Amino acid sequence: MKYNNKFSEHYAYLLEGQYDCIDRIVLNAYYPKLLSGGGFRDWWRQLQGSDEGLNTAALMRMAGVVSQRVQAYCKKSNISFVHYQTGERKHEDAAELLPADAAYEGIFAIFCSRATSMLWEVHEFGNGKIDIRRKKKPSLVNHYYFHIKDKQWGHVCVRMCAHPPFSCNIMLNGHEWVENHKQAASLEFTKESNCFTSYRDGEKLSRIADTLKHQGQLEKVCQRWIYGCLWFALDYEGQKKTGFSYRFSVYQVEYSRNFLFKRGRQLDEVYQHIINLTRERIDIPYLKTLLGRKNRPYITKRHSSAPEVQVQTPDYNLTVFKIHVGKLTLKLYDKGERTLRAEVVAHNTKELGCKRSLEYFEAMVVKLNELMSSFINNITYAHAAIIDDGTMENLSKPVQTGKARLAGITLTNQRNVALMESVLALMLYPQGFSCIDLKEMMHKKRFRDYSINNARYDMRKLKGKTFVQKIKGKQKYYATKSGIQNISAVLCVWKQELKPFLTMVNKKSIDKQSKELNTVETHFYNARKEIHSISNLYGIKIAS
Repeated sequence: MKYNNKFSEHYAYLLEGQYDCIDRIVLNAYYPKLLSGGGFRDWWRQLQGSDEGLNTAALMRMAGVVSQRVQAYCKKSNISFVHYQTGERKHEDAAELLPADAAYEGIFAIFCSRATSMLWEVHEFGNGKIDIRRKKKPSLVNHYYFHIKDKQWGHVCVRMCAHPPFSCNIMLNGHEWVENHKQAASLEFTKESNCFTSYRDGEKLSRIADTLKHQGQLEKVCQRWIYGCLWFALDYEGQKKTGFSYRFSVYQVEYSRNFLFKRGRQLDEVYQHIINLTRERIDIPYLKTLLGRKNRPYITKRHSSAPEVQVQTPDYNLTVFKIHVGKLTLKLYDKGERTLRAEVVAHNTKELGCKRSLEYFEAMVVKLNELMSSFINNITYAHAAIIDDGTMENLSKPVQTGKARLAGITLTNQRNVALMESVLALMLYPQGFSCIDLKEMMHKKRFRDYSINNARYDMRKLKGKTFVQKIKGKQKYYATKSGIQNISAVLCVWKQELKPFLTMVNKKSIDKQSKELNTVETHFYNARKEIHSISNLYGIKIAS
């Protein structure tokens, strides 16, 4: 499937290819019957035949059985079993243990770490009656990480809580699924980490990756392994007796768009151009540069939660352009030598505003693709801004909205300049922005007396200028293409050209020899001399 976007159109002469792919996926697995007290009691009766023995201690003993079975299995199968402290990174260690044998399939390592979970507790009364309820606070208990090698999905991880209701997380990666796809072999690709850094046909690669969302591949891999992991807590006979059946929902998902440049030098020039211009224009506070290793910009030590940054002899510069909005993250960074990657990360799919069951995964991917296109296009509009012949003249003219006549936008007014800067900062909000968001952004720019009524008035003014449009059915707005381009260009002309130029023109003297000027200041210095020469011809004296 081919995805058109303004970035590809703008830099088509520099690009060798591009592809879209679903990246990291985290699924929740749960048994609905064990999520209610009555369902839990019925499940116990099916398992044991009666309520006899149903108490909190019995539930704790079930977790102990998991520990015993896991350690016995690891010893018998000669696979790694490692305990980790809470919060320690485990995936890199598991990747090192991944079997090199292409024919191997199954569990190759099991890790254990403590994490919080909502558990059941049983209250016993003197008359022999019991009450089953959830604990009021989450408990810190053992979770087991089953690292599995699957022929279709590569490295798969199933995290299971050792206590009932045995909830699980299944962690997968879409790039590994595409890598193992039978049609992908003809593309002659090179894969580094979770990215294809060279390939023959990006459009075909996107089509293969696109089939992941609607072929039921996710449910197949879950059904293939999860009940084998559940065996450590509940054997196959118990699963059959109680009719234990997991249901799946999507918790987290990443969607990436990867642009392959013809040369690494061109990628660096384009990306630094985006960073320099966009950072200034939209005031993103999450821009950061990490210096470190090419494979990973920091080294995580065992028993240490803080990363150690290697800056003495850096061999790779990783610049991350990151924007957080609620539970969504938008990222832009360079990957490898020639790949520029954009990512949309849904840390909780509830933020996408669609149902989260696995059968609605295709709708989630469509939503993520829309957010990706909006992000890429807005970034392009912001750093490749244009100004038409009438923009500057029409900017300050009043605007008519209905029967109301609203003021124009004057660049000499600090509030108007801050207003346009705020719109550029809010334009990347995936779900649109409201008047409250505009008010908060203006407060950050030290306009403390800026009220919600001021925000509503300015939003109507911007809408009249067609800089923003209202989202149908919501009290939110989005910046239009022309709005982003015109605001970016106007702010660039005003802040980067006119103000510095006027400041230099009005200076009494500039000693070029004593003050080393940068490239921009040198152009302004030469322009100042020409302005003075023209003024002298007309008999005009420049006021200091």
